[in-house]
Amino acid sequence: MILSGEEDVISPVEERSESKLCFYDVLADHYVRVPENGKSILDLIVQLWSQSFASHIFALLFHKWLFEVQLENSEVLFRYSSALVQGATNVFWIDIQTNTMRFQSLFRYLLEEVALVPTQLNKIAPQAQRDLYLLISRFIFFYNFVDKLESFLKEFPIFPNSFLAGGPADIFVIELADQLQKLKVEPVLVHYLSQIKVLQGLELRMTTSTRLKACLYSFTSPGGPMYPTRIVRHAAWEALDLLFPVGQYPRHLISLFFRLLYPWYWPSSCWNFIMSCIKAVLYSLLRLIFSSLEKLRRPKNA
Repeated sequence: MILSGEEDVISPVEERSESKLCFYDVLADHYVRVPENGKSILDLIVQLWSQSFASHIFALLFHKWLFEVQLENSEVLFRYSSALVQGATNVFWIDIQTNTMRFQSLFRYLLEEVALVPTQLNKIAPQAQRDLYLLISRFIFFYNFVDKLESFLKEFPIFPNSFLAGGPADIFVIELADQLQKLKVEPVLVHYLSQIKVLQGLELRMTTSTRLKACLYSFTSPGGPMYPTRIVRHAAWEALDLLFPVGQYPRHLISLFFRLLYPWYWPSSCWNFIMSCIKAVLYSLLRLIFSSLEKLRRPKNA
């Protein structure tokens, strides 16, 4: 079953496979059906808690088992719950760094079978519940589950500092802004910026809105500290203009003014402007030619 899938390679976002079967998928189902077979593996993992890879293995192999068994020991439950969130965080970052979706089935399970099902969510420690929601907030754009965002925000738990941080939408956007600042893989960052349009219409606090605006604005200028590429800058401008249309033209004028202060950027800017104009003219001519041909063909067909 595993070998029948396509070869796993690094690919652009739009070409990433979402239906590949991995070893952990098979083993996670096996340990749910036959729990006693996983006891020896669990004992080994417990002995290796201090190793960085232990939480990875636990999250991959026992993420379904954890929600099917009854653990009476609260200390063991807290340890397993924390390992689940920590391990899932680490493997999701592996997907981001390689721009693949090897662990999408793990994310899908945590979102659809745990976070959106309160009876399942209550089986892990309260702190792990809140950490799980923050984790999903950071990666829901990457794994293309923005259609679940509304349901996800409705199930958001109450945080101890919610009075200061705001409601579910505010906490979600804060985590998303922090995630954007950490992304260094260009296709992934562009993917995030292209999907951020779903935030349009969300009611946010002024501080949260300002934080998101500052985050997006940091990707619109070349040079340090972010050093965004041209593709990233354009994606950030589109997201910024869509979410914050008020002040759109002054922002662009201010950006242009600061670009003029750095002469070494002028040649590339002029070249890109000329090429954009040439492409626009060519596309206009092609559209005109094709429309003329269509008009000439219609009488003959009639």
